[in-house]
Amino acid sequence: MTIPYEPVLFGTKVNVHLVLEYLAFFIAFRYYVFLRKRSRDPISSNNRLSIIIGAIFGALLFSRLVAFFENPVLHGQQGWLAILNNKTIMGGLFGGLLGVELAKKIIGEKQSSGDLFTLPLILGIIIGRIGCFLSGIHEFTYGKPTSFFMGMDLGDGVARHPIALYEVVFMVLLFIAIKYGQKKFAPLESGTYFKFFMVSYFTFRFLIEFLKPNTFYIAGLSSIQILCLICLLYYFKFIRQGLSYARKKLRVL
Repeated sequence: MTIPYEPVLFGTKVNVHLVLEYLAFFIAFRYYVFLRKRSRDPISSNNRLSIIIGAIFGALLFSRLVAFFENPVLHGQQGWLAILNNKTIMGGLFGGLLGVELAKKIIGEKQSSGDLFTLPLILGIIIGRIGCFLSGIHEFTYGKPTSFFMGMDLGDGVARHPIALYEVVFMVLLFIAIKYGQKKFAPLESGTYFKFFMVSYFTFRFLIEFLKPNTFYIAGLSSIQILCLICLLYYFKFIRQGLSYARKKLRVL
């Protein structure tokens, strides 16, 4: 199989990335429904629907906004249609988070709502990133040229870091870790697993961005990295509590 992978079906090239993107949404949502049926959700169905709507609108707005700021000069030249089509999962996640918090304030919901979304989100990202990997250089999820043994020809004849593949491996490990934690440990404070996912993923993305051939920087960082720092600052209290807990455990050992 060569990358970009462009299978032909009935004489027409199939956009594998688009197919897997829609498949990611479908499977992630069905997995969410499955988990909700098996759990005791403290949030009513009406409030949960309002939260989902808030997440969707926040994700739609910020996924485009953050994608635009990855290279505003280039995207500005491409026109509105290109701006609306460009999107990034990082902006979608953070925008979805803000949309959820706004929706909860409007409806007066006090319960944390994130844990139920965590594993479906990770599963959806894994499927979507497989599509990015198969698209090779047609999607800006490839890395810089490298002599590292993991370097791959993603369609331009140059050995590059397969960033999307690195992300798939990381997300699979994160999925396993959270699933193990939910089974192994006593129930944690509501929202803990979602916060852990966000902190872990945004830290990973901050680091992996150094391997991407970004061309637009602010203070030496890409827009994605700046968003990562904003997200980690948003969860500063949770990070501090986690580090404090880890230090106490190490002292006991």
